[in-house]
Amino acid sequence: MPMQPFENFTSVVVPLDRANIDTDAIIPKQFLKSIQRTGFGPYLFDEWRYLDHGEPGMDCTDRPLNKDFVLNDPRYQGARILLARHNFGCGSSREHAPWALADYGFRVLIAPSFADIFHQNAMKNGILPVVLDSALVDELFALAGDEEPLTIEVDLHNLRLSPNGRAQIEIDIDPFHHRCLIHGLDDIGLTLEHADAITAYEQQRAAEAPWLFA
Repeated sequence: MPMQPFENFTSVVVPLDRANIDTDAIIPKQFLKSIQRTGFGPYLFDEWRYLDHGEPGMDCTDRPLNKDFVLNDPRYQGARILLARHNFGCGSSREHAPWALADYGFRVLIAPSFADIFHQNAMKNGILPVVLDSALVDELFALAGDEEPLTIEVDLHNLRLSPNGRAQIEIDIDPFHHRCLIHGLDDIGLTLEHADAITAYEQQRAAEAPWLFA
């Protein structure tokens, strides 16, 4: 499935007030058998979200929910922004973790820091990981703790977040990843930008060494 261009949007924020959330918590190991990139959303944070043990292919419709887990709070249904603490995405480098987050519907993650490999995998799968100062993250958690959920407008084109109740926040992203997200370019998409040159080279090689293409 090709990566979709990143569109500006406004969403409520899910405040997941934990540090060092590893990839096994994001998507447990038993779900790594599939490499389809889709279908992982129902199993996101499976061991925290449900009271029973999840397995691949299980129908999650009637599984018992952990009502104390924030993702099961009705106020956050349909949220596209996740707020967390330090070192989000640590642990193994499984790409299934951003697959599960994206399949659930998250397009933005906010934390003081991310594990390096997870940060790269998130970008390659159309998710924007936003690194903010710990004090600023504390402020956002305080706002998210109000009776009404915190809402943030995400403007990636102009590199800013606009939370309700405070001034705009400037975000930093390197130009390469900014272009990839805006235009929906994963590794395959970047390669296909050179499709004409690749075709021309293949035609030239076929003319120079036809025996290689027999």
